[in-house]
Amino acid sequence: MEGMQPDTLLLLFKQYLQIEKNASPLTVTNYEKDILAFTAFMKQHGVMEYAAVSYVHVRSYLTELHERDYARRSIARKLSSLRSFYRFMVREEMLEHNPFTMASTPKLAKKLPGFLFPKEVESLLALPDTTRPLGRRDRAILEMLYASGMRVSELTGLTIRSVDVSAGTALVFGKGAKERYVPLGEHALRAYEHYIREGRSLLCKQHKNDALFVNVRGEPLTDRSVRRIINKYVEQASELLKVSPHTFRHTFATHLIENGADLRSVQEMLGHASISSTQIYTHVTRERMRLVYNQAHPRA
Repeated sequence: MEGMQPDTLLLLFKQYLQIEKNASPLTVTNYEKDILAFTAFMKQHGVMEYAAVSYVHVRSYLTELHERDYARRSIARKLSSLRSFYRFMVREEMLEHNPFTMASTPKLAKKLPGFLFPKEVESLLALPDTTRPLGRRDRAILEMLYASGMRVSELTGLTIRSVDVSAGTALVFGKGAKERYVPLGEHALRAYEHYIREGRSLLCKQHKNDALFVNVRGEPLTDRSVRRIINKYVEQASELLKVSPHTFRHTFATHLIENGADLRSVQEMLGHASISSTQIYTHVTRERMRLVYNQAHPRA
C-alpha cells in the first residue's frame, strides 16, 4: 500500500493504543495481527491503498473469513480491530470515511464467566508458603486479585505508592487511561504489608524499581508471570479447577452481587464503562441459584 505508508500508519496506531487507550501488550499484538492479515488480503486483490478500501472489499474479506471457517468470535475481533484502525485514521484526517462502520458484527452467544465458590477461593489462598519471600508475594497477589476484582494488567501496573493502607484502597490505571480506586479488605492488606516488609525488600536487593510485584531477581512481574503463578497453585489445588487471573475478577463480582451489592457500585469497582458489561454477573448468580435449587429441593 504504497501511498499510505502502512508501516508508519500501523506504528502510529499502536502508539495511540498504548498511550491513549492504555491497551495491554497482548491487545496491541492482536490488533496488529488483524490489520496485517487484512492488508495482505487487500494486496492479493490489487488494492494498494487504505483509502481505496470500500464496503464491497470489507464484505469480500468477511466472506472469505466465513468460508475459511473462522469462529464468530474471531471474526468479531478482527472486525473490531479494523473498525478501530480506520476510525483512528479518519480521526487523524488521514482518510475521509470508515468503510467498516457499515459492517455488522456477528452475533455472539452470551458466555457466562467462570467463577469460584468461596471454599475453592479459600483453598487457593492458603496454598502459598508464606515463610518464603516468593510465597508472601504470591499470597499478596491472590488476595489482592480476589479483594479488588482488578485486571491482571492493572495488578502488574501497581507501584509501591499505589496502595493506601489507611484508606484500604489501591489506585489502579485501567482501560482507556482511566484511574480508579479499588477496595482492599483486611486480609488483602495484611498480605500486602507482610509482602512489603518481608518479601519485596528481600527480592529487590539487586534490582531497584518501583513496581509493587517483582520476580526473584527484583524485576517487575509481567501479565504472563502472574498467569504462571496462578496456574502453579491451581495445579496444586485441583486439576478440575479452570482458573485464570480474570477468574478472580469474575469471582469478586459474583460474590459481591450474591451478597447484596448493587450493580452500580460493582460497575465502578470493576471499571466498566457500561453497566451492561456488569449485568452479566446477575445471570451468573441466577445460574448458581438454579443449580443450588436443583441440588437441594426434593421436587426439583
